[in-house]
Amino acid sequence: MVLRFGFLRFRFLRFVRLERRLLAPIVALVLVAAACGSQDEAQDEVSRDACTDPVQAATAIDRDVDVAGTTIRLATHGSFALSDDTLAAFTEQTGIEVEQVGAGDAGTLVSSAILTKDNPTADVLFGIDNAFLCRGLDADLFLAYESPELARVPDEFELDGGSRVTPISYGDVCANYWFNELPADPPTSLDDLVAEVNRGQFVTQDAEVSSPGFAFLLATIAKYGEDGWEDYWRKLLANDAAIAADWESAYRGDFIAGGGDRSIVMSYASSPAAEVLFADPPVDEPPTGVLFDGCFRQIEFAGILAGTDHPAAAAALIDFMLSTTYQNDIPLNMFVYPVVEDAMLPGVFVEHAALASDPLTLDPTTIEQNREDWLDQWAEIVLA
Repeated sequence: MVLRFGFLRFRFLRFVRLERRLLAPIVALVLVAAACGSQDEAQDEVSRDACTDPVQAATAIDRDVDVAGTTIRLATHGSFALSDDTLAAFTEQTGIEVEQVGAGDAGTLVSSAILTKDNPTADVLFGIDNAFLCRGLDADLFLAYESPELARVPDEFELDGGSRVTPISYGDVCANYWFNELPADPPTSLDDLVAEVNRGQFVTQDAEVSSPGFAFLLATIAKYGEDGWEDYWRKLLANDAAIAADWESAYRGDFIAGGGDRSIVMSYASSPAAEVLFADPPVDEPPTGVLFDGCFRQIEFAGILAGTDHPAAAAALIDFMLSTTYQNDIPLNMFVYPVVEDAMLPGVFVEHAALASDPLTLDPTTIEQNREDWLDQWAEIVLA
């Protein structure tokens, strides 16, 4: 087994999680004491376990406000990208200027927003996904807003019954492999990653800090269940799997694409399209393939932060994110899929990208309720 993070780091993370567990009962007692005067408030806390079912409707946003000349800030994860012309088109249409604020991966983005909730650094947040959805909703980060453009979005992407977040894009986290460097036939299932023939061939990412790394952990839990996922990880690590710090370290370091010696990497179903688009010299076919068994679907959302001073302008940006102009710009900038049904996919996506026919998913509430336990168990397996 190869670890791209240190033993001391894991010891520290386990200490932090243990400290949170020891403090949790004390915090819970304080919360109960504060709420004991109201049975309704206590009932609200119970009902919030199902984070996607709101306990009450929010005040409607007044859309008749003159927003021309307003400047709003858009908080995003570090992988956010968009053509300059796209936001320029939004400004031309509405008179609203948009400033982007980057904040690491999806987990860091949500954590930062929670920490600054009372004095938010942005008006709109994009990049919270289904793995972190309940964390943001439980923290009351967002104002409820139902965009009229949602009529163009399939119901399967609308995970929040309270319209506090709006689906914008989606994609599948899947294992990729380099055709010419595989020691045997291409893998067809996650079980192939623990086969002896693929010993030392697979690299994934740190589930603690990496979005695809955590998605892969969730995929194994969804596929093998509570009684089987830990045993799968023990077999995976016994088969000399590597764990890199992040996607860049795995794909551009350990994987063949970056000069490494591993032929299988956790990445995205759209990665082969990127290999064709950015190939130098140009290629007609991607050198990589996708293991579609065991893909985990990620849905990315945008929401209006509750502390915004510009709710009408923020709502206009949410509408624009579902516009044809914005949605058509998503694939070649972030290599994920637009959620509106009439968006146009670029040719390289049509030819060389694909989605899993039966992707793995977990309920956002289940993820949030079990996140710390799962990460504790994962860390213990990695350290064993």
